[in-house]
Amino acid sequence: MNAFNLALALSICLISIVASAQNSVADVIKPYQYQTRFIKVDDTTKIAYIHEGTGERTLIMIHGLATYLPSWYPVFDQLKTSNQCIALDLPGYGRSSKGDYPGTMDHYSDVLIRLIDELEIRHPVLVGHSMGAQVAITTVLNNSGLFEELVLLAPAGFETFSEQQANWLKSVTTLNVICGATDDQIRTNWSLNFFKMPGSVEFMIRDRLKMKEASDFQLYGQAVVRSVSGMLDGPVFDRLSELNTRTLVVYGENDALIPNKYLHPNLTIREVAESGSAQISDASLALIPECGHFITYDQPEQVSKIIDSFLKE
Repeated sequence: MNAFNLALALSICLISIVASAQNSVADVIKPYQYQTRFIKVDDTTKIAYIHEGTGERTLIMIHGLATYLPSWYPVFDQLKTSNQCIALDLPGYGRSSKGDYPGTMDHYSDVLIRLIDELEIRHPVLVGHSMGAQVAITTVLNNSGLFEELVLLAPAGFETFSEQQANWLKSVTTLNVICGATDDQIRTNWSLNFFKMPGSVEFMIRDRLKMKEASDFQLYGQAVVRSVSGMLDGPVFDRLSELNTRTLVVYGENDALIPNKYLHPNLTIREVAESGSAQISDASLALIPECGHFITYDQPEQVSKIIDSFLKE
């Protein structure tokens, strides 16, 4: 190879590296299955969402920690046949804006209310999974009278932590831990979410692996770290008795993430589910066998049937 060709090859390689580094998380993850819409809820925050279906109710689906709106696909596909369904990316996640967001439950709650106002949703029903359920609880508590029904899937916030335990959890959830995870660690962490991990989640694992190449990956990692602090600093258990909505609570009987096996080794998922549900004046509780934490993919048909039955009551 002569000097000119060598220089040209190096230039092409450099351009390729720079272009790759400029790709955002939104660029590297797989396109969503439904038309991706965007709405600006404030000067710095653009929310990505999908909106399908028809019906009086509008189900607003809020994903959990470190995930994004595709975590709703199997349930979204079924429930949109008789409801309007919206699934969104919270700030810092998926195709929504990345930025210096606080990651508190109140901040996410404010974003939801702005989205509801901007889209002029008349009969909203919040459907939250894991952290998203704690966001949903916070939103209902902060906006009494706006919501008549609430659906909580494997909700965070029912398991309580002492100040010492909360501080330890925050200390082990760092930017280096999130952004420095190896491919094997990422796959292992994903597998812990399921009773039996289905092949249909492989695209989400690949998205998470590709995200490491994105120029705004650190901001995603920051969102995850701050979300953990947001959950721990914004506990809801002691306020569950204030909920005046019809509430559905669903857990998988084989949830390996709730309760925390290290901090609460003798606590069972049934105890967590029953203690939280008992605080809510009008709550229905369902426990699904052979189902882990990521219940929207572990047992989507069962979850959809339970939600559909609850809404038809």
